[in-house]
Formats: sequence, structure tokens, C-alpha cells
Amino acid sequence: MRLMHYLRATNAIVGRELLRFLHQRGRFVAALVRPLVWLFIFAAGFRSTLGIAVIPPYETYILYEEYITPGLAGMILLFNGMQSSLSMVYDREMGSMRILLVAPLPRWYLLSSKLLASTFVSLLQAYVFLGIAWAYEIQPPPVGYLYVFPALILAGLMLGAMGMFLSSFIKQLENFAGVMNFVIFPMFFLSTALYPLWRLQESSKLLARLAQYNPFSQAVELIRFALYGQFNRYAFFYTLVTLLVFLVLAVWGYNPSKGMMKRRKG
Repeated sequence: MRLMHYLRATNAIVGRELLRFLHQRGRFVAALVRPLVWLFIFAAGFRSTLGIAVIPPYETYILYEEYITPGLAGMILLFNGMQSSLSMVYDREMGSMRILLVAPLPRWYLLSSKLLASTFVSLLQAYVFLGIAWAYEIQPPPVGYLYVFPALILAGLMLGAMGMFLSSFIKQLENFAGVMNFVIFPMFFLSTALYPLWRLQESSKLLARLAQYNPFSQAVELIRFALYGQFNRYAFFYTLVTLLVFLVLAVWGYNPSKGMMKRRKG
């Protein structure tokens, strides 16, 4: 196979995902409503209680709205990663996923292209949210919007790979909706998206430890540091390793001869 064939396949997969996203306008609106509600209502209510939060890594004081904005951007990536995996379960039931996987290209490349397509959609949604937050006077350094670009890509790939792995052993579309709720809400609330780690330690050391090792927490911290022009090395490598682990598991899960698809057939 030539390089042109690989590029053509990636272009087709990404284009199909973008067309699906454009035709499902409600999906775009729903992806923005959730974090905006948290930003305008939840953060405003807690601002009077918490005042300004001290964020030790930044060595400065920032408003609570400024603190949770990266976490809400991560929420968009998390929900969209699960939503894309939900569409993979639907495509498998309809047969289009089977057609994709039998293409004369490596399975890992096809799944990676699918993952890249969903991440690109998440990236568009995240930047629209950050633009609305900027209009709401939550304005990090201008260079942060450039630094956060690779952080959003890496976090989106990791969360999308996690959803892809989960979709590999879900039999029916209805079952995946329950799995989404079982995964999304614990990962989001048991993270540093809404509260800093030191605040969780004041409440419970066990919760703080769980939040520290939560992959979503590290993805959020990577976004948060990048948005303020800094690089979190630990969060970067943690997110990168988690991405590779979930991607390998997803490729294995979609292998008809070895993965979860074989077990379902048996």
C-alpha cells in the first residue's frame, strides 16, 4: 500500500465524521450547553463562597471561574469521546463498522484515523467554548490559546481511546448508554476539574489520591497549565502513556480473532 492510500483513507474517515457532526447540530449545542451551565451558574454560586482560589503551580490568585474553565474544556473532550464511541457501537450494529475494519489497511491505522477524526471535532467544540469564556471575561494569556492546542489534542486522543476501548466489548447500543454514565460522572467529579487537589486533600486523603491517579485529572491539569503558558511534564507523560495503553487495548478489542469481538461471538 502506498502513502496515498493511507492519506485517502484518513481523509475519508475524518470527512465522514465532520459531515456527521455538521448534520447533527443538536450534538454541537448539547456539547456547549453542559459546560456553559456549569460556568455561568455553578461557578457563579461558588464564587461567593470560595472567593478566589490559590493555585500553587501558578503562584498567583485566580478566580474560581478561571480555575474551572480548563476542567470544563476537558468535560467537552470527555463527553465527545464517549459520544463518538457511542456512534461506533451504532455503526457496528448497522454494519458500516465491519466494512471499515475489513479495508486493506492495518486495523490500528483505521482505528487511529477514527480516533483522530473524533478528536478534531472535540477540538472545534473546545475552542468555541474557550471563545465564549473569553467573552465572559475569562481571559488567560493570549499565548495560552496556542499552547493549549497540543494539550487539547493529546487529552482528546486519550479520552477518545478510552471510549473506543469501552465500545469494543459493548454488545448493544442501549448498554453503552449505561456504561457512559458509569464512566463519565465518576471520572469527572473524582478529578481536579472542579476543585484543586489540595482542597480535596483537606476533605479526604483517599479522594485526593483517587483524583490524582484519575487519567481525566491529568488531562485537565495538562490543559490548565498549557492555557496559562506552562508545561506540566508529569501530566503530559501520564496522559501519553494512558493514551497508548487504551489505544492498544482498543486495537486488541476490535481484533475479531483475539479481542472482545471474538468473545461475543463465542
